[in-house]
Amino acid sequence: MHTARRRVGVVGLGMASAPHAQSLIDLAGRVEVAGCFSPSAARRAAFAARHGLPVVDRLEALLEDPALSAVLLLTPPDTHADLVARCAAAGKHVLLEKPLDATPEGARAVVSAMEAAGLTLGVMLQHRFRASVERLAALMRDGALGRPLTAAVSVRWWRDAAYYAQPGRGMKVRDGGGVLLTQAIHTLDAFVGLVGLPDRVAGFAATSVLRSMDTEDMVAAALRYGNGMLATVDATTAAYPGYPERIEIAGTGGSAVLAGDRLEVQLVAGERIVMGQDGATLGGGADPMAFSHQHHRAVLSDFLDALDEGRRPRVDGREALKVHRLIEAMLEASGSGKTVEVGTP
Repeated sequence: MHTARRRVGVVGLGMASAPHAQSLIDLAGRVEVAGCFSPSAARRAAFAARHGLPVVDRLEALLEDPALSAVLLLTPPDTHADLVARCAAAGKHVLLEKPLDATPEGARAVVSAMEAAGLTLGVMLQHRFRASVERLAALMRDGALGRPLTAAVSVRWWRDAAYYAQPGRGMKVRDGGGVLLTQAIHTLDAFVGLVGLPDRVAGFAATSVLRSMDTEDMVAAALRYGNGMLATVDATTAAYPGYPERIEIAGTGGSAVLAGDRLEVQLVAGERIVMGQDGATLGGGADPMAFSHQHHRAVLSDFLDALDEGRRPRVDGREALKVHRLIEAMLEASGSGKTVEVGTP
C-alpha cells in the first residue's frame, strides 16, 4: 500500500545521475522532486535542461526542508561518509549510489551513521533486480542446481582513455578502488547474493600499462567456501572492446551460466531454461552508461516500498557491506601475498 507522494532531493549531478533522473520521472506518481543539487552551476543547468527537474544552488535547501524525507546521493565515493552523516543529522533517509564509500572505514561509518539515527539506507546495486538474476536466485533457493561445487565470475570490460581523463578517475583518493570497487562491484554483488561470502580468498591485482593510476584494472582471485565450493574471479577494464559479464555456477544438480542479461540453465534431470537477451553487456564497453534505467527504477521503487512498509530495502547498508568485504579481502590478499580470511563484515 503506497502512501502519499514522498518529497525527495538529489545530490550529485554527474554521469551517474541520468538513470536516477529517468527513474524519478517514471515514478512521478510516487515521488515529488524538491530539488537537485550540484556545486557546479554548469552541471545544474545541463541537468535541468536535459531532464526538466528542478535544481537548487545550496545543499542546505534540501537538508533543511522539513517536508523532504529522502535524499538520492550520487556524488563521488570519497564524499559519501561526510554527506551521509549530514543527511542522517538532518533526519533524511538515503538511497546511495554505490560504493558505500571510498574506504572500508568510511563504508562502515556510512552504515553506522544511518543505523544510529534510525533511518533507512538503500544502496544502488541494481544487478540483483535483473530478471535473469532473480530467476537464478530462485533456482538456487529451491535447490535446483543441487549442492554448489564450483563457480566463476568474469568481468572483462573496456574503458577508454577519455573515461580515465576525468580528474581523479581511477585514483584511490577519489574512487577508493579500481575495477573491483568501481565496475565489477555490481556483478560481484549479484554473485554474493546468489552464493554468499567465501571463507578464504587468495589473489593478485595489478595496474595495466594502459593507465597511469594508483588502483587496479586487472584482478585474478580464487575463493574457497565453507561448503567446499571453489570459485574464481577474473576482472578487468582492459579487455577491448568489452564483453558481457559472466557468472557461472556448477552444482550436483546442474549448471547455470549468466552472461550479460542472458541466463542458461541445464539441469542433470534434463530441464533446460533459457531467458534474456543474447550477447548483451550492461555498460561493459567504452560507454559506461549504455544500459537501460529499468533496474535503477526497480531499486528506487523497492526503496520507496521499504519506507512505506517500514522494512529494510532489499540491498541495505549491511547487505552492501558484504561485497565491500569481498573486495577488501581480494585486495588484501594481493597486497600481502597470503590467503585472507574473509570473516563477517
